[in-house]
Amino acid sequence: MKHDGKKEGYVSPAAMTGFVAIALAFILFPFHPGLAVIPLSVFVFLCVMAPFFPSRGFFLPVISRGHTGRPVVSLTFDDGPDPVTTPPLLQLLERYAARATFFVTGEKAAQYGNLISEILADGHDIGNHSYSHDPFLMLRRSEKVYREIEATQVLLRRFGISPVAFRPPVGITSPKLANALEQQGLRCVTFSCRAFDGGNRFLRDLSGRILKKVKPDDIILLHDIRPKGTVDAEVFLREMEAILSSLKNRGLQVVPLAELLGKPVMIRINGDD
Repeated sequence: MKHDGKKEGYVSPAAMTGFVAIALAFILFPFHPGLAVIPLSVFVFLCVMAPFFPSRGFFLPVISRGHTGRPVVSLTFDDGPDPVTTPPLLQLLERYAARATFFVTGEKAAQYGNLISEILADGHDIGNHSYSHDPFLMLRRSEKVYREIEATQVLLRRFGISPVAFRPPVGITSPKLANALEQQGLRCVTFSCRAFDGGNRFLRDLSGRILKKVKPDDIILLHDIRPKGTVDAEVFLREMEAILSSLKNRGLQVVPLAELLGKPVMIRINGDD
């Protein structure tokens, strides 16, 4: 499958910025060697900071929102599935006739295969979120990045699907990711609206924080893993219901991510393909 997120002849902003920085350094060096350090330092600074802005495709093409021009949004849930929170969440989504995308980890999918089947049976999509959800994955060797993505792709084929959307752990990207995704026919999909919930560690007023930011065509980042600390799953579900009901009251329709993007999130395959 050809990776359609990277156009032929595409040059990343990182590559262009690096070229400009080197060119400026060569120009400035004859006048004052110290000045040549400035553009190179700026380039290094941008490379360090860019991974922490998931909606910006500094190293590779990134899809972070839709462009339908309609009052629609998509819900995405990361890090699951989880037997405590995913089943009641699926029931809640069914009540609101909302279809979401679950970016699952390979480890959780292997452990809770019944929940993967349930997610698919309820009409939701599944994306690749790496195998182990290593927050420092993009600092690892290129081979490690590739294997983390590939292992989850292989595992999910058991369920008759092949994701074409990948979301990096913590939304962090790196130059290594572009080749790994291109080789496996995946596109990088991040998000445009989040509440910095710390993987459901900070659930207090989660719905209020999301609703304060949300706009048409947003991809909303949430998590379907059990809350951390003393907060229980009921608090999580109340916040999810508040988000769903408020979106409806605002006239923002929840649509599948594939519809928002105009591109598939996953492809159905035969189990023995």
